[in-house]
Amino acid sequence: MNNDAFIRQLLGKGTTIKRYLIRIGARPPDAEEIVQDTLLQGLAYVESIDPEKFTSWLFKVATNKYYDLYRKEIKRGKNIPIETVSLRGEHSPEDDYLRKEKSREIRALLDQIPHKYKQLLIMKYEMDLTYDEIGRLLNVKTERIKTELYRARKVFKKIVEGDIRI
Repeated sequence: MNNDAFIRQLLGKGTTIKRYLIRIGARPPDAEEIVQDTLLQGLAYVESIDPEKFTSWLFKVATNKYYDLYRKEIKRGKNIPIETVSLRGEHSPEDDYLRKEKSREIRALLDQIPHKYKQLLIMKYEMDLTYDEIGRLLNVKTERIKTELYRARKVFKKIVEGDIRI
């Protein structure tokens, strides 16, 4: 693969990672900075990373950078505003308000489930990634993604119904 094609592919992965970071609560400027740092780090270590695991490695590095930033913000006593979950539809002020309220409710429910399930649900239903795309990002087989998403949906449903609280 020539350098131009590699850079285009890398930028595409950066866009996907940025979307994910925003979905899990990163502010857009923070997400952009994390992606930039991650891509630079990826370029520095590209020779030492297995090509099949490179995307997964980038994804994990970016996620860890976000959590590091989040922990630093918490220690400083700053509130981290969680971006609302994007929902499709009308854009009247009333609809925007209802979307934000629904997003808060969904985010509160998602915050009650284990991180790995939350991550998978966001990737599948917010980012509209396929099982294969999620598997490649996380370096996990597609069948495992299907199984874990099934479990995540079951846990989420139980929380929504009030059957369990984690």
